[in-house]
Amino acid sequence: MSGSSGSGNGGQGAGTGGISIGSMSGGAVAQGGGAQARDEGRRQGGGAPLPAAETPAPAAPTAGGISIGAMSGGAVAQGENARAVDASVTVSPVQADELLTALRTLRRELLAAPESAEADELERELGGVAEEVRREGRADRGRLARLRERLELASLTAGAGAAAAAVVQAIAPLLG
Repeated sequence: MSGSSGSGNGGQGAGTGGISIGSMSGGAVAQGGGAQARDEGRRQGGGAPLPAAETPAPAAPTAGGISIGAMSGGAVAQGENARAVDASVTVSPVQADELLTALRTLRRELLAAPESAEADELERELGGVAEEVRREGRADRGRLARLRERLELASLTAGAGAAAAAVVQAIAPLLG
């Protein structure tokens, strides 16, 4: 995390402190009495902070508030007893390519198979994960875990093909 931060007395009382960040790539920030922010994200390449010259200057926060000039991942909590958790998985370009290739292959298999509500739902889920990885370079950890579990169960019950196994294999190192 780069940038600056400042706080009054830990968020105790009205009109105290604030946090201003010039760039953030992961991490956790909390502001306010009893506020908690936790970073449980996994970063495996990628997610580097913006170079200082490219980092926009953040606006000054209001009293007790948070102002962020750029952010890629992480968690922010603001207010009394606020809580935020970042549990995303940031993937390296190589891992992203492997996962996206496996997702595309499985989606093609599903589209070629006879229609079913379950296959349609799985195809939408695969598309959502692919879009998230393409757009953000990361995927929600819970979403990946649910997809892996679903594909593992499908392979046990319905004899899912190699494409499903490839997706499971691409997800495994991301979840650790």
